[in-house]
Amino acid sequence: MKLAVFADVHSNIEALKAVLDEIKKEQADKVICAGDLVGYAPFPNEVINLMRETGIDTIMGNYDDGVGNMRIICGCDYKDENAQRLGEQSIQWTKKEITEENKEFLRKLPHNMKLAADDFSVLIVHGSPRQLNEYLREEADEDYLLELLTEAQCDILVCGHTHKPFYKDLGNGKFVVNVGSVGKPKHGSPNAVYAVLEIRDIPAVEFKEVPYDYEKTAQAIESSTLPDGFAQLIRKGIG
Repeated sequence: MKLAVFADVHSNIEALKAVLDEIKKEQADKVICAGDLVGYAPFPNEVINLMRETGIDTIMGNYDDGVGNMRIICGCDYKDENAQRLGEQSIQWTKKEITEENKEFLRKLPHNMKLAADDFSVLIVHGSPRQLNEYLREEADEDYLLELLTEAQCDILVCGHTHKPFYKDLGNGKFVVNVGSVGKPKHGSPNAVYAVLEIRDIPAVEFKEVPYDYEKTAQAIESSTLPDGFAQLIRKGIG
């Protein structure tokens, strides 16, 4: 089975369009979005409308939950008070801009998706099997990751949320894949990222970087009432 999985679009319509164009070339058996369609950039409705048109299966992210359910915060792990203040501005702005129809769409997104791929059980989540806002980073303790996979009864765990891609072989036929971010990458490049999983005897994972007109998105942020700092994060690819 060939899976194409992306996550963390964060209202960046230009990045999403570019990634979807590239994914079409993959001829994947299944395309899945691991959540966080909205937040940070000024095109939440455009992103949701396009995703609804494509019919791509989408998992609920913490931002989708926060906006769809009109929560005060998104459940993010902010590095300092300034980042928290900016994040709160982002979720408040998005809640005001998004249509009621699209809020309902976000509320109805599932928290996970499980599928069979050859002899593997694959679980797709946003954060972790336990919490949609839990960060599973590359440096996470491998015993803890194995505990999560055992608890969730899966062989391959696919997630997003951290905005940094990685692939980790835990041994004994257990694997974790973080697919990175389409619309707000943190891997040091403004390029969008998604993952292609070829699952045969063992999963082979390739991370695809997709150039797009990030300056157009950055300028749109600066022309909106969102914090200008988000534009610089888009330009630098540091989230």
